[in-house]
Amino acid sequence: MIETAGLSRAQLRRLLRERRRALAPQRQRQAARRLYRQLAQHPLFRRCRHVALYLPNDGEIDPGLLLDAAQRRGKATYLPVLNAWPATRMVFQRIHPGEALHLNRFRIREPRPNRARQRKVWTLDLLLMPLVGFDCEGGRLGMGGGFYDRSLAYRTRHKYCRKPALLGLAHECQKVDRLALASWDVPLEATVTDKAWYAADRKMMRRGQLHRDPCGACE
Repeated sequence: MIETAGLSRAQLRRLLRERRRALAPQRQRQAARRLYRQLAQHPLFRRCRHVALYLPNDGEIDPGLLLDAAQRRGKATYLPVLNAWPATRMVFQRIHPGEALHLNRFRIREPRPNRARQRKVWTLDLLLMPLVGFDCEGGRLGMGGGFYDRSLAYRTRHKYCRKPALLGLAHECQKVDRLALASWDVPLEATVTDKAWYAADRKMMRRGQLHRDPCGACE
């Protein structure tokens, strides 16, 4: 575990990115298999009908086995897609097995934008998120672009709108002692690594509870 005292966010981000990029391909594949075993039979994953994931980049842990499992089980699966305009907006678009992908401006694979297949984030059941660093209290350090924070900003305005369940995915080496949350940061329910679960909302994790939207619309 890395101690964050005396490190700026930029310094911490650089250190953690170096750590995950240093993992050998064999270690990455092993971590992906272990991540799958951690999550595949958990009630949160088994019960969800609409789940968003990501495709790995820059040494991120690979949720590809979970994506394959979700599609085999008949779940609707989604990937993040960056808008051309406004350039700071990200949406979630349904993806089908074998679909052709292209590289976005960050050289990350994503489907071609298709509004008819996009879904509002608050109507998803489960969102599996990449991260650079995490702590045990739901803190998440991202790449610095703020795409996920902007997509989830409605949760700070509508306190009772708790969908989707938010799980960060990471290598164990990305764990830090504590992350100071900014006002725009949206905490995770838990982070899942290749070795363990770190649940901030322990009651929800034990029950495998999927949040329901009591107000019907979180806009």
